[in-house]
Amino acid sequence: MDSRLRGNDTEVTRTAGASSLLRRGSMPFIFSARWIYERYAAMIIGTLRLEFRLHGVFSLKEKRKSANSLKQKLRNTFNVAVAETESQDSHQVLVLGVVTVSNDTAHVHSRLSKVLAMVEASTADELVHADMDVFGA
Repeated sequence: MDSRLRGNDTEVTRTAGASSLLRRGSMPFIFSARWIYERYAAMIIGTLRLEFRLHGVFSLKEKRKSANSLKQKLRNTFNVAVAETESQDSHQVLVLGVVTVSNDTAHVHSRLSKVLAMVEASTADELVHADMDVFGA
């Protein structure tokens, strides 16, 4: 299949072995990029931003130990990507970014909700803010 982008539309022309979307002998069709995206996009990305206030932590070494423990627990339990994203020089604030990818929006919401529930239940640190976003839905 030969495709060329033109503005917000994608021109799809029939070539040998092209998709069955086009009938034999038809002229080039113009499909909107939105239609193609909605029909064929299968990647839903979910992000969760967690901000903690760490009480009783007086050095970056103690913060790193606490952060690494939580990150490893989340990776092992939920198979998500986790990274410290902000306030890396502050020993009293920990901001983690959690990301998961799926082909189902409900699965992304479910997984991130379970991550949030586990963090709230298992962490002695104060969770100040949690923000969940889903892209591609």
